[in-house]
Amino acid sequence: MSSERHGGIVLESISKVYPNGFKAVNEISLDIHEGEFMVLVGPSGCGKSTLLRMIAGLEEVTDGTVWIGGRDVTDAAPRARDIAMVFQNYALYPHMSVRQNLAFGLKMRKTPKAEISRRVDEVAKVLGLNDMLDRKPGQLSGGQRQRVAMGRAMVREPAAYLMDEPLSNLDAKLRVAMRAELARLHERLGVTTVYVTHDQVEAMTLGQRVAVLRDGLLQQCDAPQVLFDHPANLFVAAFIGSPAMNLVDATVGEGSLSFAGTTLNVPAGHLPEPGRRVILGVRPDDLTIAENGAPAKITVPVEIVEELGAESNVIFSLDAPPVTADAVTAAQDASSDDEARLLMDDQRSMWTARLNGRRHTAAGTTVDMALDTSHLHFFDPETGATLTPRALATV
Repeated sequence: MSSERHGGIVLESISKVYPNGFKAVNEISLDIHEGEFMVLVGPSGCGKSTLLRMIAGLEEVTDGTVWIGGRDVTDAAPRARDIAMVFQNYALYPHMSVRQNLAFGLKMRKTPKAEISRRVDEVAKVLGLNDMLDRKPGQLSGGQRQRVAMGRAMVREPAAYLMDEPLSNLDAKLRVAMRAELARLHERLGVTTVYVTHDQVEAMTLGQRVAVLRDGLLQQCDAPQVLFDHPANLFVAAFIGSPAMNLVDATVGEGSLSFAGTTLNVPAGHLPEPGRRVILGVRPDDLTIAENGAPAKITVPVEIVEELGAESNVIFSLDAPPVTADAVTAAQDASSDDEARLLMDDQRSMWTARLNGRRHTAAGTTVDMALDTSHLHFFDPETGATLTPRALATV
């Protein structure tokens, strides 16, 4: 590869194998464009933080090549990579003021004092830290400390920011506010950013593209909406989306689909080839209360209704066991949707429909639920690979 390669980050088949033989990262290739906000997401232990540390030079690369800004930096020291990192624990010096914390890295690099002052003042203005420059970290809130940690990275004016779960120590409300702040900052600065999180909601709201990892392997990398609409496999389907995708074992017929004791008529172009077993996936948003004449509907008992104002989550059971594929279990274990996991039933498939909140549905009633057959998902029970017909990829 020539040094002319673009100014982003390119990972070529990189792997990390520890001395005990454990392969934390398995031949991952990623082309992170200059100025892109790329999110690495996946369960704990999937390799995302290890991958970030390999980009930073904090972990040695066992195999493969790391390029930053067109340079091969695979064996370069961290300080020679022109990157800045933001960690979840802030790592601020408690005895220094905010101004001193912001300036520390530049001072160590023997940056001229006038330049240090210019950069610190500029970053403080962008992050709203002007009134806090003389305070110590102990006098700041969690959100303010995190802004200082980001400011310390920003004053470096690096080629790329690497962020490892920077919001995980904040409470839920502050995390939402800081997500919005991060998105605005990236829009303003346009610097290549690689962001690690285990929270798929955070990944979907922040990333221009999202790379989903599992067990050291890259599962899929695409825009958030593409991951949601066209998951490449069962793990991505079950992991991305909140509430999670509804799943059940099914059998494909000639223009029909059978599951949970029900057979529905489904246009043949919306189905895999007849005669095979599949795992059927239906997003909660693709279920509605059936109107008269709805072609594909199931009659279900409403067990729980969560009223959320503009929408409501209607939870019901199917007369079928839950899907127990390894990929689904891994996605559920990693899910940030703790409430959904509490509602899981060992004997029956528990499904969720996300409905208009003004369409009142009462627990304890029985309703006809219509499926949007143009947005059904199908997966191979053995491999987990998508079997969704290509015709649906353009819908």
